[in-house]
Amino acid sequence: MESNNSSSSSSSSDQKFRQYHPYQDLNVPIKTLYNLPTSPEFLFQEESLAQRRSWGENLQYYTGSGYLLGAVLGAAKGTAEGVRAAEAGDSAKLRVNRVLNCGGQSGRRVGNSLGVMGLIFAGLESGVTHLRGGSDDVLSSVLAGLGTGAIYKAAAGPRSRRLRAPLEGWRPGRRSRGSRR
Repeated sequence: MESNNSSSSSSSSDQKFRQYHPYQDLNVPIKTLYNLPTSPEFLFQEESLAQRRSWGENLQYYTGSGYLLGAVLGAAKGTAEGVRAAEAGDSAKLRVNRVLNCGGQSGRRVGNSLGVMGLIFAGLESGVTHLRGGSDDVLSSVLAGLGTGAIYKAAAGPRSRRLRAPLEGWRPGRRSRGSRR
């Protein structure tokens, strides 16, 4: 008899409550609701005509990418140095501490250096592109790379600046030429 009561009480409780459905009154088929567009959406039509990132997006992209890449590479390099620097009589805690300290110190140093280089490069590339009338091509990247190398090593002296600038200018041109093939 209890089973009848429990089944009748559950059916009466089903009538008091309904399942929540937020799209019930919209008359929208639920399967087509989540079909998202594959092309980018723009607020203004002028934005869709530009085929490149804005200067602010470039600034964030190059600075963030440079810092992240530098931090990972520097941490790997520092970790390897920490493992090599371990002595035979060190305890496990001391070895782990040495590895973490070396990895963190080297990661911060290299990450900050590459982040600053990305910041300088993004600013110079946007400036060169603006001065050239909006022409965003390989020459803008090469000129920005030359300027980045010259500015970044300016404090190290004129000889270092002359050696570093061509190296930094050569990289973006090589990368752009290789990606177009």
